[in-house]
Amino acid sequence: MLISLLEQLIAIPSVSREETAAADCLERHIEAEGYTASRLGNNVWAMGPGFDTARPTLLLNSHLDTVKPVAGWTRDPFSPTRVGDRLYGLGSNDAGASLVSLLHTFFYLAQRPQPYNLIFAASAEEEVSGEGGMRRLLPELPKIDFALVGEPTGMRLAVAEKGLMVLDCTATGRAGHAARNEGDNAIYRALPCMEWFRTHEFPKRSPLLGAVKTTVTIVQAGTQHNVVPDRCTFTVDVRSNELYSNDELLDEIRAHVPCQVTPRSTRLNSSRTPLDHPLVKRAQSLGLELFGSPTLSDQSLMPFPSAKIGPGDSARSHTADEYIRPAEIDQALDLYKALLDGLEVGNN
Repeated sequence: MLISLLEQLIAIPSVSREETAAADCLERHIEAEGYTASRLGNNVWAMGPGFDTARPTLLLNSHLDTVKPVAGWTRDPFSPTRVGDRLYGLGSNDAGASLVSLLHTFFYLAQRPQPYNLIFAASAEEEVSGEGGMRRLLPELPKIDFALVGEPTGMRLAVAEKGLMVLDCTATGRAGHAARNEGDNAIYRALPCMEWFRTHEFPKRSPLLGAVKTTVTIVQAGTQHNVVPDRCTFTVDVRSNELYSNDELLDEIRAHVPCQVTPRSTRLNSSRTPLDHPLVKRAQSLGLELFGSPTLSDQSLMPFPSAKIGPGDSARSHTADEYIRPAEIDQALDLYKALLDGLEVGNN
């Protein structure tokens, strides 16, 4: 049943902000299992029976959307194709396998007495950190005490996740003729700023996530070869660790970089789960590996403790001929059950 549902979802194009048909499919599947599916935009969720506000609440979450198919696919990305031990298709690994595994974990746990309330939520727009996804969904849900987020981690438990901040930077000069000694070249003004991003080391280094990483990724300047440019813009990708908020990093950057620095957003902060949390302790007792994840997920929008774990491999995500092994889904379902059944979540 899990693989059949995954194949149905692969066959439905669900690029970010175009997840309506996939949300319809998931909604029907939840209702067919005897649960009430709630819907807000393209976010779909279900609550376990016997919800009691006196108990803590556990959220199981993964996302419905995919990136656009990249060049290089050798098969139809929207046709689920089994070859040997692999199931190929866009979204099979990121994060369809986690989505169907967590949904059926929800069905399993909801049939058994648990010391927590249970919610399953499939979010939209995760790949673009869109306003219509987790940010829109969370205000509709009851208070959450802990979330388990499904992403391809090889069933290792990510107890920390790097944050993201994208900066648009502008250096200004004065236009002039390139043949004469005139003008003030904005490119030359931008170069020391870009060099600062290349070489600066923020002092707080995380044991799990390492150092803050800043990378200049886009540079634009000039209109023609014989005109000294009066404006140079460049984009910086900032990956934060849990020892800094994005606002703290922004303050330090602005104090050192002599050009205009404008963040597109500061809301996608890093996160970390305490190592003494009951879920982390149970994961260790099951022999699961703990690690810090360099990639972003909906965890960055969750103002409560969370961890990330799921079948598949992050290296397959956003690549041509993306695939999942059905055996990885079977393993994930067993591990999710062992990890969560009877777990004392604790109140946040």
